[in-house]
Amino acid sequence: MKIAMGADLYGFPLKESVKAYLKSKDYKITDYGVHETSDPTPYYTTADKVAKSLGKGEHDKAVLVCGTGMGMAIIANKHPGIYAAVCESTFAAEKARSINNSNILTMGSMVTTAAVARDIVDIWLTTRFTEGWDETIQAWLKTSMGEIASIERHQFKK
Repeated sequence: MKIAMGADLYGFPLKESVKAYLKSKDYKITDYGVHETSDPTPYYTTADKVAKSLGKGEHDKAVLVCGTGMGMAIIANKHPGIYAAVCESTFAAEKARSINNSNILTMGSMVTTAAVARDIVDIWLTTRFTEGWDETIQAWLKTSMGEIASIERHQFKK
C-alpha cells in the first residue's frame, strides 16, 4: 500500500515516529514534509500537497499530523474525493473507515502519543468501509457514498 504523509513543525516528531513504524511494516511511504525541525512550511501547504496527490491517485491513503490534526483535516477536505478524519482514538479510527470511508487520517501531536498513534494508524489502515455493520446498514453506507459524491460534484462543479 502506498501512503502519503505530511506534517507541520508541531506534527513533525509524531510523523517521523509513525513513518518509521509504517516503513517497518513494509508500507511504501512518500513524505511531503516537513523534513526538519527548522522548516517553517505551514500546515495548510502540506495538507494541500498531500490531498492533491491522493486525489490524483498517486497514493492509496494518507496520514497528516499537526498540533491537533484539525487544521490538516480542514484543508484536506477542501479537495473533491478527500475524506480526512481527525482521530484521537482507535474507536474513532475504526469508525472513520467503516462508516465514513476516510482516505486521510489526521492526528495531533499535542493530543496523541506515539504509542497511541501507532495503534490508531493500525486500526485505520486495516478497517474496511462498512466492516462490522449489518447488511442493511452496509447498503445504506454504500448508497450514502454516491450521494456524497453527488454533493461534491455540485460543490466542486465537476
